[in-house]
Amino acid sequence: MQRIAIIDIGSNSARLVISHIYKNGAYNMVYNQKEALRLSQKVDADNMLTEEAFSSTIETLKSFAHMCNIYQVDKTIGVATAAIRNAANGGQLVERVAAETGIQLHIISGSTEAYISYLGVINTLDVKNGIIFDLGGGSTELILFKNRQILESVSLPMGAVNTTGMFNIRNEMPPNVYSDVNVFIMSRLSQYPWLKQNGLPLIGVGGTARTVAKIIQRAKKYPATKIHNYAYSVQTYRNFFNKLRNTNLEQRKKISGLSAERSDIILAGSSIISCLLEATGAKKLITSGCGLREGLFYDYYSQSNNVPLIAKNILERSRENVLKLYETDTAHARHITQLALAMFDGWHELHKVRKGYRRLLETAALLHDIGIMINFYSHARHSAYMIQNAKLFGLTHKEQIITSAIAGWHNGVSKNYFKDRFYKEMLTDSNWRLINKLALLLALAESLDYSETKMIHAIEPAISKKCALLRIHADVVPGIELHQVATHLAWFKKIFGVELKLELVKDEEE
Repeated sequence: MQRIAIIDIGSNSARLVISHIYKNGAYNMVYNQKEALRLSQKVDADNMLTEEAFSSTIETLKSFAHMCNIYQVDKTIGVATAAIRNAANGGQLVERVAAETGIQLHIISGSTEAYISYLGVINTLDVKNGIIFDLGGGSTELILFKNRQILESVSLPMGAVNTTGMFNIRNEMPPNVYSDVNVFIMSRLSQYPWLKQNGLPLIGVGGTARTVAKIIQRAKKYPATKIHNYAYSVQTYRNFFNKLRNTNLEQRKKISGLSAERSDIILAGSSIISCLLEATGAKKLITSGCGLREGLFYDYYSQSNNVPLIAKNILERSRENVLKLYETDTAHARHITQLALAMFDGWHELHKVRKGYRRLLETAALLHDIGIMINFYSHARHSAYMIQNAKLFGLTHKEQIITSAIAGWHNGVSKNYFKDRFYKEMLTDSNWRLINKLALLLALAESLDYSETKMIHAIEPAISKKCALLRIHADVVPGIELHQVATHLAWFKKIFGVELKLELVKDEEE
């Protein structure tokens, strides 16, 4: 096992993330620490980081070094961004950090920062074309990508902290000051005509983007707390920003979802987003919970494990990671998946589920048994919870919930578990009918390999005028499997309105 520490010293805060990479290639985060540094505010008139900046950074890095020691970290990757990059004595701070903590920070350029943030986004969001903005305390990185490849990028030396200080809008932003802020930001954005991409989504990375999404979720009483891949309209943002503009610091401290440490810089950060919407012509915003730190991890992981730097299929990669992480019987899981998908494809005229949902059945089938790690009994419900909360990229929030429910019903319909607010508010009656159909296919697939021996090695689903047919290929009579399938015949008749007939084809061994 490898223990990897990622350290990111930004203009507003410092972060330490420790992840494990296991022998089978699975990885997960095991520790996360954040400290507010506000380095952008600790610069003197000569563009020198103050002694306070030095002491607070070194103390924070000593804390990080201590935690790395506790977790027995094998590899530390540390980067410093805008505040240290732009300061005249940033290099001296890096030298002091190395001497006093043993941590070697690398000052990365704006273009490198943009590229690494792009890696974090492109490997975790299923978006083909878009504009990423990584809005930090002292800079904003902008990246245009199409067909998942970077076309343009730039790093602008304006962020939530230094813009706040420049216009003194820590408390309030009067209309005349807002106008000045707007002119300042738009004048810088206008230098990059490639930003005008009418219709492409604007993808937000960084603390301000996450905070805005959290505030909007709380105001809408959104039942989930997940921020990554949360999308909302430009009009929703305008409504939020128009209210925020007219608040003072004390009022903002009472806003649900807005932390006290960010309430003084949110006006500047939100103004930058507002101007980006105008400059790009975006129709919606997507929040990314992944950026620079995840990009640094993927860069290391791809090299150390010999996998592509940019995942061809992010859902496939992330669910394979979950499958390996919980060390279930992967051969059984893949066989169940093959059987379930064969029924989905062969009985399409019967179930009439859109083919786009096939990947949800595939994901639920691959992960349907991960709950066994908690407890075999009721493992379907444990699997549902774990899928609901897993880092599965490439699915919308609703799709992930549907997937979890499919897995949760693979031992039969269990409505009580899914009565909580989270499921009730996210899913419609139509969604539940879909779940019932796909859960039945998964239940049948599970029954067809109940002994986990692959005794049934192939199936041929078909439809006649009066019934559904399932031709089963096996070397010997699979008694246990046939008995288990029989327990679902009434469910099949209830859902699809026809009988299910089984036909056994004994394949003689060579």
